[in-house]
Amino acid sequence: MPADLEHHGPILNATRARQGRWGRHVFWVLIISTVLAAAALFGAWGMRSGDLARVENTRGATTTQEAQQGSTPQAPVKQAPSQ
Repeated sequence: MPADLEHHGPILNATRARQGRWGRHVFWVLIISTVLAAAALFGAWGMRSGDLARVENTRGATTTQEAQQGSTPQAPVKQAPSQ
């Protein structure tokens, strides 16, 4: 006898059969992946935070007094060549 004629359980349409279930495992996967993504972003920021805070990397004010006066001429943004 063909398998289509024997029904041993509830009959579901295709959309209902393909839907996943929410449970604790889905919750923990979402929590762990969010924590890992935050850790990766924080780690990447931590590695480059020293470069972002240096005054030497800017073309603007090089001293605190110059920055407070606001007398630094504006210059177009330039990207440093990769080394």
